[in-house]
Parts: sequence; structure tokens; C-alpha cells
Amino acid sequence: MNIKAQRKKGTELLINVTPTEARVALVEHGVLQEVHIERRMKRGLVGNIYKGKISRVLPGMQAAFVDIGLDKAAFLHASDIVPHTECVADVEKGNFVVRDIAELVRQGQDIMVQVVKDPLGTKGARLTTDITLPSRYLVFMPGSSHVGVSQRIELEEERQRLKNITLPYVDDDGGFIIRTAAENIGEDELAQDAAFLRRVWAKVSERRKRKGATLLYQDLALPVRIIRDFVGTELDHIQVDSRRTYAELQQFAQEFMPEIADKIEHYAGPAPIFELYDVENEVQRALGRKVELKSGGYLIIDQTEAMTTVDINTGAFVGHRNLEETIFNTNLEATQAIARQLRLRNLGGIIIIDFIDMLNKEHQARVLESLNAALALDRVKTSVSGFSGLGLVEMTRKRTRESLEHVVCGECPSCQGTGTMKTIETVSYEIFREIIRLNRAYKADEFLLYCSPAVYMSLSGEESHLLAELEVYIGKRIRLQNEPLYIQSKYDVVMM
Repeated sequence: MNIKAQRKKGTELLINVTPTEARVALVEHGVLQEVHIERRMKRGLVGNIYKGKISRVLPGMQAAFVDIGLDKAAFLHASDIVPHTECVADVEKGNFVVRDIAELVRQGQDIMVQVVKDPLGTKGARLTTDITLPSRYLVFMPGSSHVGVSQRIELEEERQRLKNITLPYVDDDGGFIIRTAAENIGEDELAQDAAFLRRVWAKVSERRKRKGATLLYQDLALPVRIIRDFVGTELDHIQVDSRRTYAELQQFAQEFMPEIADKIEHYAGPAPIFELYDVENEVQRALGRKVELKSGGYLIIDQTEAMTTVDINTGAFVGHRNLEETIFNTNLEATQAIARQLRLRNLGGIIIIDFIDMLNKEHQARVLESLNAALALDRVKTSVSGFSGLGLVEMTRKRTRESLEHVVCGECPSCQGTGTMKTIETVSYEIFREIIRLNRAYKADEFLLYCSPAVYMSLSGEESHLLAELEVYIGKRIRLQNEPLYIQSKYDVVMM
């Protein structure tokens, strides 16, 4: 039976596990929407709890660097130090305001922190002292006496019912946040969750007595964590191609999420699991700058450390009525593609969208409405600020983990991440200037030039007359040496 045809209308998770990495794909109605990758040697840190040591306090930045045992010191801002931690005096807890970082922490101080953002590029992990431990229905908040209820639970009677059930579980150790998945859940399930979280916290507290920077709690592995975090998502199937991971997911589901246990299946098909719904090819396409639209238009997506930019172009789309309608329809189609690409590529931070200029204000409003509707399907928090005076749409998307590109790609050794390379002509002229400089500064009988194959072919072929002119100009011979391992811009000039 054709699995793809049979399940095209559903929503499912495809989980691919190998000894070196785990990959999870969220497919909705036959279309890949999200992909998550975790490599065994580079597991994400978000959610991990550490006992660290303040290595440096920076009053000018209202922040401190914390040694948690990683290569890079982690970053703790004063605003991420919360009232119910050991950093803040009891007298401040009643009406807490962000104060001078030097009054909150001191160099050499031991501190318990949780990672809220993975290291990204040159930046270390972002930390908070607001420790939270999530489970299926509840989130435990050590040191708090508060019970909160998810805003997505709208019925006031249900909110109060859940709060009344959970309040007795609060004690001196901490309070709880009631998650969206707890809606209409009975008292027994909530009690089990609360007891589980307290057992986890007891283990964390015990490990905290160890000396030095140490890991106190590590979040679940990707396959289990994804299932836990997809709370409230209507999943029709969860397919996993590893028998061992399948057994782990079944055990986790039976204990914490019994309603989805029968949806977890072991995939033993002849083709790799990521070939279902063309997932493997979709992942590869998500690494490119250009995204084709069905109409013939396209997007250009560029990531930088500061922000991500999205440019929309009509391309081959000429429309059927007039230019304004063509532009409007292209922009409207682009909103759906943009929302999908943000999820698929896991793009976060500041995002600038350069829609094709629209003169009609109603068209602008409808494009914004379409963008917000498409983003409403995103589980990650987004905020759209509307069109700026320059006609750009500015938005943000919460960033906690690295983007797909940063996970699977590295810096290009040829262009060092710029995306461009010097032309053969530019490199050749640089070489000529260097030879002239050396000839004036030193005494040499001749020069030997080591260069890349492309430059070698040019200077020994169609541009050989330029090299001959230079030899006449300096009055010395210049010999060429082809170096296959040299990138286009690399060369060495040796005086003989």
C-alpha cells in the first residue's frame, strides 16, 4: 500500500535515528513544515540546568559571564535574574526591579542557571536563574509559590478548576504553571505530573552539592522531547525507523501521554523514512537562498548574524490584469511561503521582509493579514510590526536553537562566509602589484608564482600577454606553478 497516498491528509512526525544523529520532520497534509536535527556530539543545551561560577561581572553591560563548563562562557543579563533565586535578597522579592548587576552577583559566586538560548555564532549560551522543569501537563518553578495557567485555556471555569487542583501541590520547594494540554485533565494525571517533577527536582538539588561547574539536569533527547513539546498538536501518526527509539517513545508515552501511544509506529519500509513526502529533498532545498513560488515569482532569503532578510520578486509571473494586481498576488502568495520557510529553516531574531512595493493601502493591509494568519500556525512566538516608512515589514521570531543552516552547514573556506569570491581578473591584478612591489623592495633574478588552477589557466592562456608585458616592465622572468589545492584567491610569490 502507498503510505504517502494513504496518509497525505494527516499530520505526522517522521523520526529518523542513526548512531550519530536524530532527525525529526513535521509533515502537514503531505508538506514538510518543520525539521529538527540533533547530533550526538552536539546536543542542544536549551533547558539544561547547570551549577556555574560567575567568572566576570560587567556593570557597563548589566550582565555577567558564567562558567558552566563549556568552551565559551555563558551570558547572564540582570533582567534574567529573578526574585526567587539566591541572587536576590529577601527584602527585594516583594517588589523586584532590575538593579545594578554588581548588586545581584559577584565574581567567583556559585550560581544555578538554566540555558534559554544555545550558543549562536560567536555568542555564548544565554542563561536565566528562573529555573523551570516541564512535563506533560505542568511546569515546575523552584522557589516560587505561584500557580499560573496557560493563556490558551480560555474558559474561566476550567482555569479555576485546574488552579484549585494544583494549589495543594505548592509548597516551599516551588509552584507550577499549568500547560495547555492540561485542559479537561483529571486530578490523578496532574498529581502524577507534580510528583514526577518533584522527584526530578530532588535529584537536581542533590547534584547541586557537588563542587565546581557541573551539569545538574539535561533535557530529554530530541525524539522524546519533540513528542513532549508537541502538546496540543493534533498528530495522526508518529513513525520512527529505529526499534530502540520506538521502544523508548512507547515507554514514555505509556507513562506520560497514553493517548498517543497507539499513534507511534515502527517504520520498516524499504525506502529511507525521509524519502516519504520528499522530505530529504525538501531539506536540501531549504538550504538554498532562492525559494520558487508556484506563480513563477520567488523569494531570496539571506541570513546574517544581526538579522534575516527576505526579498520578494515577481520573476516570471506576469499576471492577467495589471501590474498592481500582479504585485499584490505575488506578495499574497509569498506570505504563505515565508511563514513556512521560517518554520522549516528555524529562522529567528529580527526578520526584515521586502515585499514588492504596493501603492494600494488595502492591498498592504490584506498582505499583512495573510502573513499574520500564516504565522498563527507557528508554534514559536512571532511578532509583526507592519509596514515601515520604507515599505519594509519588520518582524521577530523567538530564537532558542540554531537555524537549520547553522546546524548542517559551515563557513565556506573559499569566501569565508561572504558568499562572494574575488574574480580571476582581480586576483591576477593583485599578483601583478605584489610582484612589482617585491621587485622594487628586493633584488631577485626571477619570480615563481604559485596560484590556483583557475588563475593558472588564465595567466598561461588568454591572459598570457599581460604576464609577458609585466616581464618586460620589470625586466625579469616570471614562472607559473599550478597548485590544485589553492582556492581562487590564494597565491604565493617566491623570489628566486
